[in-house]
Amino acid sequence: MAGAGGGSLGRRFGWLWAAYAVSTFGTWLAFDAFSLIAVIVLHAGATEVALLSASGLAVGAALAVPLGAWVEFRSKRPVLVAADLVRCAALLSLPVAYALDALGLGQLLVVSVAVAAADITFNAASGAYVKSLVPPEDLLVANGRFEATMWTATALGPPLGGAAVGVFGPMVTVLANAVSFLLSALGIRAIGGKEGQQIRPETPSGPRARGLRASDLRAGWRHILTHPTLRPLFLNTVLVNSLIMAQAPMLAVLMLGRLGFAPWQYGLAFAVPCLGGLLGSRLSRRLTARHGRYRILLVAGTLRACWPVGLAFIGPGTPGLVLVMAVEFGLITCAGVFNPVLATHRLDQTPPDRVTRTLSAWTVTVRTATAAMTALSGMLATLTGPRTAIALAGVLLLATPLLLPWREHAARAGALK
Repeated sequence: MAGAGGGSLGRRFGWLWAAYAVSTFGTWLAFDAFSLIAVIVLHAGATEVALLSASGLAVGAALAVPLGAWVEFRSKRPVLVAADLVRCAALLSLPVAYALDALGLGQLLVVSVAVAAADITFNAASGAYVKSLVPPEDLLVANGRFEATMWTATALGPPLGGAAVGVFGPMVTVLANAVSFLLSALGIRAIGGKEGQQIRPETPSGPRARGLRASDLRAGWRHILTHPTLRPLFLNTVLVNSLIMAQAPMLAVLMLGRLGFAPWQYGLAFAVPCLGGLLGSRLSRRLTARHGRYRILLVAGTLRACWPVGLAFIGPGTPGLVLVMAVEFGLITCAGVFNPVLATHRLDQTPPDRVTRTLSAWTVTVRTATAAMTALSGMLATLTGPRTAIALAGVLLLATPLLLPWREHAARAGALK
């Protein structure tokens, strides 16, 4: 496990990477499990599926706001373990209720809220924890490995999960996901060692001494919005992610309902293209070394917005399945290049004592915007059909490259002349 400079990223990073791998595989094995359960088990329509997705994200993000400030000044490893255990317990409640014939949309909503809040807390704490484990020059290598692992799990998980649902029923992947979070908690627990002091500021005049307030999270937003490159990247990411994710429930309704695709076909349609994410994450470091970080952010960030509009033309049968795979492959390949570069730039440009609050602010905003966009998409789909909602999101995505940091790139290029 060699770093950029030929050295190892270390045993402790290896445990963290392994924990991330097992939980990510479990998550993608249960790809869109809440939407699948809502559509297949509870016979929910487009509005209910959209509101389920939106409400879980919105309330989860609201709960994560005070948690982000609290986590900033705590040891990160216990927080990571606790977040994994919360997700495990919440998910285990679903197969229990299903077995007792007591499952309803209300419980799905409560579980989605708990999982969303734990997700945000885990992601914010893990970013700070990675920065304490990995030297700055190896951050892109570490983020590239996480990205490659994520896309590998995304490629393998959905088709296996779809097949498992077809054979064993709709709850088997939820149970597997819960177990994956338990294994992740055990792996993180095994990391051991002490955390670096740079991520645990405890100065006498600091926030821990005066008592932590939820308003401390504003420092994360303030850092993002006053930074010349993080601000446009933040605005671009919020809009791109929310528009892409708003399409997902509508695609589930369209493909599993009106177009008659089986669950395994639905999983396959989003799994095979994830090989593009693996390819992109492998190319990310090489492309950055050759062309520079800013150029890769601009080019890959632009290209990823050009694909989703094609999903509006999906039809039944094999041609429809191939179209989804082609569109998703292009989108995911570009995202695989873009995401590790963005994650590295964000960590590089954020002081150690503000990492958790910055990542929390970033994630909370993305989740809240996604919730709002998903709810609007669901209402539009109710009035006009899911295909129209998918098409509108794709058209709006074409304008998002305007929010990328073109001016800062031009200024840097001019300074180098």
